[in-house]
Amino acid sequence: QVQLVESGGGVVQAGGSLRLSCAASGRTFSRYAMGWFRQAPGKEREFVGAITWTGGSTSYADSVKGRFTISRDNAKKTVYLQMNSLKPEDTAVYYCAAGSGSDYDREYAYWGQGTQVTVSS
Repeated sequence: QVQLVESGGGVVQAGGSLRLSCAASGRTFSRYAMGWFRQAPGKEREFVGAITWTGGSTSYADSVKGRFTISRDNAKKTVYLQMNSLKPEDTAVYYCAAGSGSDYDREYAYWGQGTQVTVSS
């Protein structure tokens, strides 16, 4: 029902910025909220933030609040994760997901392939 493709990952110096994109498609994609999660090797998957297609309501994990911003372009069917003031601990594979909009990963039914973000010190 929903297909998600992330892009925009790369290597950046600490304190720098990066913007990730998630392109959504499928018959029912707009019925789901869009979430961003991340996972470092050997670590648990961690909620980053979420946004709704209708209204654009956002929520963020405390660890990224004030540094990361989620937005969406309904015409392009794309959500964005703008990451500023990046820290080495932000290094992870970042995933886009479609689901409830909560911070619980098991409430998301569809997932993208992930994109690597590496922050060097």
